Amino acid sequence: MKILKSTLNSRLHKEFILCALVFFSLFSNWVLASNEADDFQEIKMSRDNYRSDLNKFRKSYQGSYHLPRVDFYLFGMGFRGKFIYKNGVIYHAITGEVVKKWDVEEEVIAPHHYTVAIKSKDGKYSFIVEDAIGVYIKEKNTNTYLTKSPVNLPTFKEYKYQSILRVLHQELLINIIDGRPVPNFLVYPKPWYRDSAMMAMAFEKTGNLGLIKRWILNLHDPYDNNNKGPGEADNLGQALYLISLVSDKSHPLVPVIEKEFKQLEKKSWFSKKVWIEGFSDYKLHPVYQTKWAKFGLKSLHLLDPYTIPQVEDSYAALFWWDYKNLDIKNQPISKRDNYPYLQWASNHYAQKKEGLLSDRDYPLTWEANASEADYIGMARVSSEYVKLKVSAPHTWHAAEAFLSLLEAH
Repeated sequence: MKILKSTLNSRLHKEFILCALVFFSLFSNWVLASNEADDFQEIKMSRDNYRSDLNKFRKSYQGSYHLPRVDFYLFGMGFRGKFIYKNGVIYHAITGEVVKKWDVEEEVIAPHHYTVAIKSKDGKYSFIVEDAIGVYIKEKNTNTYLTKSPVNLPTFKEYKYQSILRVLHQELLINIIDGRPVPNFLVYPKPWYRDSAMMAMAFEKTGNLGLIKRWILNLHDPYDNNNKGPGEADNLGQALYLISLVSDKSHPLVPVIEKEFKQLEKKSWFSKKVWIEGFSDYKLHPVYQTKWAKFGLKSLHLLDPYTIPQVEDSYAALFWWDYKNLDIKNQPISKRDNYPYLQWASNHYAQKKEGLLSDRDYPLTWEANASEADYIGMARVSSEYVKLKVSAPHTWHAAEAFLSLLEAH
């Protein structure tokens, strides 16, 4: 009888434990699902606040620019692999290979959180997240990394336009491909010194210069040779400035650039003044080019024999951070839908609160109808971009807006 009672108690004990485990499992899943639902709603609310910030900005900065109605997001800042999320699919940006698909009931793209939140039709939640470590998919409280490599991601909490700054910073970092800073990695295979110099100016402020250090150290040509025709004269100063960020005047390209300066020198026989003059974007821009020459030489503590010429130059106001009082008054460039970085830079020079971002949550920056862009690359995102000859995001635009908004009050 004692044996029978003991056996019965043992069975009851086991059944109790089993029921307890089932209850705990169900409770844990309910709590997890509840937490995931809360996270989804929190991200959604934050996205809505970001949209409110954007609308206030657009009113303050004179409007916005229409981009195709395509919801997508790019993942893979710095050295990381590049991915595109669109319509419930995340895939490799370069090869098009699908990583994962979802049967989406609702999605929230929160660019300032570097996050896409997905609610599937089966009620499950997934989060694609990029942080300082890498890109991962979070499901059932488990993080599965797609790519890892460190980047520095400031929150910009102390700035007026903190959420917009985070997105602009991402649009810069996403366009580093194999350590090379490019205007848009889908349409431009090579870096441009002009765009790269402005990117580097931003990265110096956010602690990310190391991401392009190797590329700068390996520079061997005084020109980027991207536009057709002769090398662009502003490239020389830009190359010197880039070198100054990670090296010194012993870099092997420095004497090559100094020699090249000699080929572009113009002199006034009356005043004996010397400046730099050549082509940039197929036009003569001596003020802009000489400013870059002086800045590059100063950055490397080299002898500077040049004087900024007192002539009109439509690009003069693009150089806004130094030598403002050494040239004649050059007016800011008016609204340029195709090349918005020109307007942002020149208005920064004039301290005018004006500059366009897109009418989308993401991307905020773009370039259109550029002569050397291969827009077929944007087909990875949408044929609409190819048809309109628009690439987005764009790093010169992102850098100019970013650097300007860092100073906004």
